[in-house]
Amino acid sequence: MGTIAASLLLMRWELLSAIMMFFASTFNVKCRKASHNAMAFMFTGIGIGMACWFVMGLLGMTLSTAELRNFWHITRDVFIQVISTTPPDYPLP
Repeated sequence: MGTIAASLLLMRWELLSAIMMFFASTFNVKCRKASHNAMAFMFTGIGIGMACWFVMGLLGMTLSTAELRNFWHITRDVFIQVISTTPPDYPLP
């Protein structure tokens, strides 16, 4: 019993995201059958978001403002480096 309680406690966010994916899928199917396309689109987005959250939780990835700031800082530096090494006569679309 303690093992089950501990596993539920440790997997709480993954279980919540899996349950939310199930509900989003169920409501998506019901909305599509009832021709409520806007609601079905909304539930599709919720399902995709929950799937991403589920995978991030399984991989041990977390989102914090420091990590997002670090990501954008690295992205900006790489973009500036690529633009600065591009030849001047490079054709742009």
